[in-house]
Amino acid sequence: MTSSAVWQPAYVGIGSNLDDPEARVRRAFDQLRAVPHSAAFVHSGLYRSAPMGPGEQPDFVNAVAAFLTRMDGAELLQALQAMEGAQDRRHGERWGPRTLDLDLLVLGRSVTDTAVLAIPHPRISERNFVLLPLAEIAPYLLVPGQGSVVRMVAAVAGKGPRIERLA
Repeated sequence: MTSSAVWQPAYVGIGSNLDDPEARVRRAFDQLRAVPHSAAFVHSGLYRSAPMGPGEQPDFVNAVAAFLTRMDGAELLQALQAMEGAQDRRHGERWGPRTLDLDLLVLGRSVTDTAVLAIPHPRISERNFVLLPLAEIAPYLLVPGQGSVVRMVAAVAGKGPRIERLA
């Protein structure tokens, strides 16, 4: 793993709806706090949201974490996938139940669109369960190509899955 001399803010969406989701999200906070070449960790409170996915599944617990990192997008994605694996994440049904989901939402001013990685996250502006926790820690963040978080929150008000703040 390499690191750059340039520090940039990273914003990561966190979600879980299996096997004690609140504990899994809190464990993810600890894992993210320990990401190499990173510093200045903060996170939102926890939110409970109805699943968007198929079939009957439990509610999700969601949060957003932010930190400074010298890792590039590919390195950070690899670290996030390793954390998911450490919490028994199985990639199966799209939008299905999961022990842990970590989404790289924004990385500085980076704009990337490859088969493996899209930054900013392509559906960030549509997801209240991402935007509400993100607004808690970075309301005036300008998401490259999409505008400010507060503007996006206003656009999804009353839309999307049911959501409530837990802690």
